[in-house]
Amino acid sequence: MTKTMCVIGLGYIGLPTAVTFANHGVKVHGVDINPNAVRSIQEKKLHIEEPGLQERLNKAVDEGYLTASTTPKEADVFIISVPSPINPDKTANLEYVREATKSIVPYLRKGNLVILESTVPPKTVERVMIPELIQSGLDIGTELFVAHSPERVIPGRIFEELVNNGRIIGGINKKSAEMTKELYQLFVKGPIHLTDATTAELVKVMENTYRDVNIAFANELAKLAEDLDVNIWEAIHYANFHPRVNIHFPGPGVGGHCIAVDPWFLVELGGEKAQMIHLARTINDGMPLFTAQKTQKILNENNIAGGKVAVLGLAFKGNVDDMRESPSLEVIHELQQLGLEVVSFDPHIKENKHPTQTQNFEEAVNDADMLLVLTDHKEFKEYNPLSITPKNKIVLDTKNCLDREKWKEAGFQFYLLGDAKNK
Repeated sequence: MTKTMCVIGLGYIGLPTAVTFANHGVKVHGVDINPNAVRSIQEKKLHIEEPGLQERLNKAVDEGYLTASTTPKEADVFIISVPSPINPDKTANLEYVREATKSIVPYLRKGNLVILESTVPPKTVERVMIPELIQSGLDIGTELFVAHSPERVIPGRIFEELVNNGRIIGGINKKSAEMTKELYQLFVKGPIHLTDATTAELVKVMENTYRDVNIAFANELAKLAEDLDVNIWEAIHYANFHPRVNIHFPGPGVGGHCIAVDPWFLVELGGEKAQMIHLARTINDGMPLFTAQKTQKILNENNIAGGKVAVLGLAFKGNVDDMRESPSLEVIHELQQLGLEVVSFDPHIKENKHPTQTQNFEEAVNDADMLLVLTDHKEFKEYNPLSITPKNKIVLDTKNCLDREKWKEAGFQFYLLGDAKNK
């Protein structure tokens, strides 16, 4: 079994992956271009939030199985886990993948395995990585083995899903796929499926695009429900009792490093062949404006001109500190464009990362005309509304995470995304 590994990229996926391999007896050297992240890891301090990560990091470093620096070194296996964002024009930015691949070339030797974990457009291994790896002088497929094994985990449950989720592995040839399977069998309990690299790339993007299209459907239903005086959350709940129906839930937009990004890969590749995917992305990208306009409408109905909105939640999902592609940021922008004052608070984001942000909940809500919940953090669900005294007791819940009756009993006018009624 492999004795040494070099993991390029120590973010939300790379660090948990590196730590997991280290905890299973692999000597792992982690690499990141951010010296602050490297220093934090060396000092056993976390630069990201994930349940269970601190204990696993402590064990890996203390036992000597995990080191970190800003430069790679020789190893048996190289895992690339770097961002693959989109450009402002919605095209894929693959420079992180390209540069990460280029960075390991001087350290490659015969028999090495290179694995891409980043979610990427189909053909990235073939068109971006292989041309860089050829520069090693090693014969691709016989002396140097290459595979794509995309991560399939969600922040907040990464370690559980790293172990229990099934894994798709696409090799440039059969040997590459088999070597990668043997490696991940160290800890993966879910089924491992082998295919070619391009199929694996497409499978991961398909999975996230399916969810994006489903959410867009839910968001359209939410808008329709408001016109029909129906609570869409209740309607979806009942519809999902059908054994062949699984409608997702609406919200103020779609965030995260995958669902809000990956469908654009297919739009870029497919053009006119990806019309439904493009439409779904457009619908979901339009939800921050819809949310902001609904907020303004509620203020107007309560005879509040202008007004101050306390935005609760900056992370893209509950109980994490991840702000990547968070719709909250766009909602805030749209609110400000409408002339509203905004202050934001997120208990999981410990230092101010946004101009409207405060670290003090009371400061955010005390003189607010309206509370706007954009993230379903556990803390928000547990707040006692009797102890919250804004200027005007109005709340809009975009995640259906608050106890409506409790908030109404505390004197709040309660509004819900996907439900026009203030019940």
